[in-house]
Amino acid sequence: MCQNDTELIRGITLKSLRILIIIMSAFFMSGCISESMVKDALEKNPDIIFNVIKKNPAKFVDTANQAYEQYQAEKRKEMEEGEGKQREEEFKNPKKPKIAEGRAAVGSASAQVTIIEYSDFECPYCQQGYMNMKQVMEMYGPKVRFIFKHLPLEGHPHAMPAAKYFEAVALQSAEKAYKFHDYVFENQRDLKKGASFLDSAAKKIGADMARLKNDLAGDAVMKNITEDMEEAKSFGFRGTPGYLINGVSLPGAYPPPAFKKIIDRHLGVK
Repeated sequence: MCQNDTELIRGITLKSLRILIIIMSAFFMSGCISESMVKDALEKNPDIIFNVIKKNPAKFVDTANQAYEQYQAEKRKEMEEGEGKQREEEFKNPKKPKIAEGRAAVGSASAQVTIIEYSDFECPYCQQGYMNMKQVMEMYGPKVRFIFKHLPLEGHPHAMPAAKYFEAVALQSAEKAYKFHDYVFENQRDLKKGASFLDSAAKKIGADMARLKNDLAGDAVMKNITEDMEEAKSFGFRGTPGYLINGVSLPGAYPPPAFKKIIDRHLGVK
């Protein structure tokens, strides 16, 4: 999942500190020693750990790798347990996103399941999410409706312009908007070319370029994007992609089986 840079850096820093404590404990715990004792010893004489590493470089690397793997496994378990509890609550009390009349969608409003994605055209995980969603739509056909919403992140300078183009094209045709959506994700590396690529993409899908340029400067385009961003954050999405499946959240570029589990439950499939 793509995250804002400040949140990502903060997460990496906290993770590094915890892993360092685990590694330190592994070296010093020949008896019963608390983490606070390890911390105190290192603060008084930080050369201790460097000398240990110099004398036992291979052991240090092995221990570091094992500690990190253990840490990752514990965090995955915590995350899965937390998401599982939240998901059960959301099946009982689903989130209620705004779906404005006329909002560009793939599939019918009468579909049994509506999937809303909060996404960033420049995010590599969102590109994977795009491929996953194609499979999900093929699996369920008319039972599922898909709506693409926007959460362009600060670290992706081309995401906001691409979102604006999508919404401007959507004012002409939902079908053309999703053709544009597909083309951009399939050629994501070319986003760095900026407006020239976006213009080319819009022409390829048959957009009225004169109208598009006019609509890009209008209020409707930015209104949708701003509302999407505020809505995503209100639901707790800070990175991309994030999904709501009939109001049940799924944060991250999960593979199709994760969607299937939630969709089938909504459909009453056992």
